[in-house]
Amino acid sequence: MKSIGKMLAGVATAALLATPSAAEDMRIALVVKALGIGFFEAAAKGAEEAADELGDVEIIYTGPTDTTAEGQIEVINALIAQKVDAIAISANDTDALVPALKKAMQRGITVVSWDSGVAPDGRQVHLNPSSNPLIGNMIIKLAADNMPDGGEVAVLSATATATNQNIWIEEMNKVMGNYPGIEVVATVYGDDLADKSYREATGLMQTYPDLKAIIAPTSVGIVAAAQAVVDAGKVGQVNVTGLGLPSEMAGAIESGASKSFAIWNPIDLGYSATMIAYHLARGDAEAAPGAEIPMGRMGMLTLDDSNSGAMADPFVYDASNIDAFKSIF
Repeated sequence: MKSIGKMLAGVATAALLATPSAAEDMRIALVVKALGIGFFEAAAKGAEEAADELGDVEIIYTGPTDTTAEGQIEVINALIAQKVDAIAISANDTDALVPALKKAMQRGITVVSWDSGVAPDGRQVHLNPSSNPLIGNMIIKLAADNMPDGGEVAVLSATATATNQNIWIEEMNKVMGNYPGIEVVATVYGDDLADKSYREATGLMQTYPDLKAIIAPTSVGIVAAAQAVVDAGKVGQVNVTGLGLPSEMAGAIESGASKSFAIWNPIDLGYSATMIAYHLARGDAEAAPGAEIPMGRMGMLTLDDSNSGAMADPFVYDASNIDAFKSIF
């Protein structure tokens, strides 16, 4: 396996100055939204892990200098010229990349989107980090795991109209029967503003003095709620959980305001996207509704009617692993 490090972004020809690979090596380009972002550098580590495991893969890690569709289109066109075997891309624009990626597929290049999807016409498969039902179950499970005797929980969401937040909360409510003794007493909205989220979390603790957990499926809300718990002197009484970023939640884990939280693991994402691209390019898996594609240690990806699939449950971060991820994203 031969590896190419970070490319000089924005200059397509420079981004493709690759060391010649052995004829049998498959070249898979991992195209990210922009270079220099910890989340995507972690994904590149996962891609390298997959390449090491497969043994006949060369990873080309590339992307623009900023998160624009134009920058990614330039990179895609250069990869087409280099005749790579596969492109696995986290898209800056759902629709704008479609013409360039259609051109890639017409040239025989396998195209997979991951993390941030491309419209179906521009890719063969899309890898979602997780699914709405898995996320909904996870956010209540994280609270329940630290509430053996049950009790009151509240939800601090983003906006009342946030589609993804509302779907996750709806999915959470569907599985509440699996968590007897736990009662959701309120859902409030911080509008993804730190100060408003802080005030809403403080209000929840005042209104519900027996509150055991605040579930915030928003990276802004979860940090604000954790700070509110610390300032209220309720560490150990109210546990803050939900979806957050390790770099932003490390202090909350250290203080005890949060026992655990979840988000996708970018290493797993890069690994899985590479595995999917590899098996599709080899022709030993197909992109079709209901098909299953191997993802190595991550299991099988099952495709839905749009040729999309969910990788796994959100990854849980706690005191045992937060130090390993807090400097990554």
